[in-house]
Amino acid sequence: MPILLFVALCGIQLGWIAYVHEQADTAARTAARVEARHGSGGASAGAAAVKASLAPTVEVTKGADAVTAVVTIKINSLVPGLAVPDARATAVMPNDDPTLPKGP
Repeated sequence: MPILLFVALCGIQLGWIAYVHEQADTAARTAARVEARHGSGGASAGAAAVKASLAPTVEVTKGADAVTAVVTIKINSLVPGLAVPDARATAVMPNDDPTLPKGP
């Protein structure tokens, strides 16, 4: 019975890891898209794009050509003794900020 319980917990842990990585990717894409199109608000939009209890850390950097968003979410371990690294996702979008001067 303990082995079956351990196998079940490992399966649930793998599903949770996949879910959190997908949420980090969604938050990064949302943050980069909002920042690129509107010029601000990307970090808060990225954080709002995922479940609040995941408590994502969203960092947005903006250059003249591109906006980069990096999202980190801590993954809690369900399996005792298992160290799971944080989920980290990066998204890059072309900078379409309407306040930037357009080309020649």
